[in-house]
Amino acid sequence: MTEQHVLIVDDEPKYLRLINFNLKSDGYGTSCVATGEEAVAVAAARHIDLVVLDIMLPGIDGFEVCTRIREFSNVPIIMLTARGHDEDKVKGLRLGADDYVTKPFSAQELTARVAAVLRRSLVSDLGGAPPIKEIGRLKIDFAERRVTAGGAEVSLTPTEYRLLSQLALNAGKVVVQDDLIEQVWGPGYDSDVLRVTVRRLRQKLERDPGDPELVRNVPGVGYVLGGSR
Repeated sequence: MTEQHVLIVDDEPKYLRLINFNLKSDGYGTSCVATGEEAVAVAAARHIDLVVLDIMLPGIDGFEVCTRIREFSNVPIIMLTARGHDEDKVKGLRLGADDYVTKPFSAQELTARVAAVLRRSLVSDLGGAPPIKEIGRLKIDFAERRVTAGGAEVSLTPTEYRLLSQLALNAGKVVVQDDLIEQVWGPGYDSDVLRVTVRRLRQKLERDPGDPELVRNVPGVGYVLGGSR
């Protein structure tokens, strides 16, 4: 299997060394930069499988880096946030991050998150899915991992695609919130990751994200793709 390459972005040398050492020990290739400008340049210039991105950076911060990378790439991004700053976590997810880890963290915690995000982005457990699923104006080609809405192709991050796929497998039926979190992210996540990712999906798929017709919520229960309103 080709070596997976991780871009590490942090201006604190101790974290840069820690992350770099442990990811290399686990068999990953790495690139290390200390500024947001360098991060965007490296992500644009070479193939990267995942970005570990600190929020607090000199020059442009991690939020701006995430925004700029999302303009040209759906590479998975793990944001590093300060403990207790829940608003940073939510903002990062809204901008397109796939996961987050709070500082300080153990080496084992971060490498486990890296492995999990990469695994989710590469492996699909949708073996029972039909090759193509159509729900109203939405079309999902599972074989090509291609999504169109109203005939226009939609670019989704790995996490957005995985969430949409899980909803599509149960199209017209309500999927319980806790089940979606477990299926898409795994144990140990709160409802923020689901809520924010649903919001991102609606912005990309719906004619009017404020009045969704495709990805709808059933208050107190979960979400449903399609079905009668």
